Amino acid sequence: MSFCLREGHITSQDLDYVVFYEKPFLKFERLLQTYLAFAPVGLRSFITAMPLWIKQKRWMRNNIRKELDFAGKVIFPEHHESHAASAFFPSPFREAAFLTIDGVGEWTTTSFGTGRDNEVTILAELAFPHSLGLLYSAFTYYTGFKVNSGEYKVMGLAPYGEAKYRDLILSELMDLKEDGSFRLNMEYFDYCTGFTMTNGRFDKLFGRPPRKPESLLTRRDMDLARSVQEVTEEVMLRMTRTIHRETGIKNLCLAGGGGGRATAGATG
Repeated sequence: MSFCLREGHITSQDLDYVVFYEKPFLKFERLLQTYLAFAPVGLRSFITAMPLWIKQKRWMRNNIRKELDFAGKVIFPEHHESHAASAFFPSPFREAAFLTIDGVGEWTTTSFGTGRDNEVTILAELAFPHSLGLLYSAFTYYTGFKVNSGEYKVMGLAPYGEAKYRDLILSELMDLKEDGSFRLNMEYFDYCTGFTMTNGRFDKLFGRPPRKPESLLTRRDMDLARSVQEVTEEVMLRMTRTIHRETGIKNLCLAGGGGGRATAGATG
């Protein structure tokens, strides 16, 4: 922010609005509802996450005004509106469809809609805990890489493997529809309440515990990476075909981010 003000030869007093990329109170609501839905499981994770929210994140408007010395209006769009804006507004298109996919924002994990001139409109959404980003992050964790930063390593590992587990992912971990919408089988995941992405059922399904970080990469790790990469691509292709059919617009803007531990309030 300091760089942008400096480059624009302005101060914070010259700004009309400051826009933050999500609604903190809505995200806080999602965390509370998730913990209540799974109680008493996840109590330790709840105790870990709450101090940061109570002391800092719920007071984002005050923090922004203080840090920027700004007395004007602070606006909080939903997280996936911000993703859509980040792709459409800098694009060369006056009109475009958009698709946003990440781990989780407030509640939304995937959205599509249209952008026209200076407006973006969300037409449909998928909601937490059903998340393509968190599915990918589950395999990031399971193959021994750091969630929310090591996903690119899984993508880089994929070309060296074969998609041996593609059908297993589609049959056991998710229910994928023709239009690209899906539901995850939460019996295999731990990110709603725990400190890990996957659980013992996931280990049993794929025949081993998660790879230890920095240990030797095996052919199985390469095959797992290729499998989740192909599933991700198939889901996105189904979604884009649906978007084109629903909107009739040929231009498409993509945005989003990685996964992350949903219980810690990670975003894309």
